[in-house]
Amino acid sequence: MRIATYNANSIRARLPIILQWLQKYQPDVLCVQETKVQDAEFPALDFEQLGYTPIFSGQKSYNGVAILSKKKPSEVGTGLDSQPKDESRLIYAKIDNVYIVNTYIPQGRELDHEMFQYKLKWFARLKRFFKKHFSPDDMVVWLGDINVARDYDDIHNAEKQEQHVCFHKSARKAFENTMKWGFVDVFREKHPEPGHYTFFDYRTVNVVKRKMGWRIDMILCTEPLAALCTDSFIDLEPRLQERPSDHTFLVADFDVPT
Repeated sequence: MRIATYNANSIRARLPIILQWLQKYQPDVLCVQETKVQDAEFPALDFEQLGYTPIFSGQKSYNGVAILSKKKPSEVGTGLDSQPKDESRLIYAKIDNVYIVNTYIPQGRELDHEMFQYKLKWFARLKRFFKKHFSPDDMVVWLGDINVARDYDDIHNAEKQEQHVCFHKSARKAFENTMKWGFVDVFREKHPEPGHYTFFDYRTVNVVKRKMGWRIDMILCTEPLAALCTDSFIDLEPRLQERPSDHTFLVADFDVPT
């Protein structure tokens, strides 16, 4: 089973890139964040024509998550259980025996902004969500735009980013606390060396070629699924195309029958 994640930063703007990528890599599941489209305007037919079943939860202009699957999911849900009911930031599905939880974690804006506290609480709420719905013995994958770099190897200039909302120690602590429910960072397991990034800021010239990125998109699995991971990789080529997202595709392959 091939599972991938991609923050599109507008699924309609990035539709040609996504369709081309799906045809080339043929993932069994692609999870998309920041679709930035209301459900009535989601380009479902384009994906159905390629053999994918799309499920999605969106809103106008920002946020939005989707799961594109070659097999029709047997279970589907959206949103966190706890109050306040969140924007369109979480969607989950069961495909065969694997639970897919796709999240777009709040970015946080600034350390002194209320959205940063909201981000920290969101991680805690997400951990409660996992405890309620799943067991660490289940095959669960939590993936998406996590909006946190785990450690210094995950940013090209980490020593300058300790006050950034996506690297501040409190954000990393909140993320790791949710990870402790039972997740393994499968990309890092396969690639322990530094210098691998999924996000490259638009504002920097030749940012990909200069390797000035962040690893904030992740595929995190419970132990039973992580043990079946055969490979994980980042595809930089889509970030080099015309009108790209500021993120690119992250992939993990699992020895799970499909």
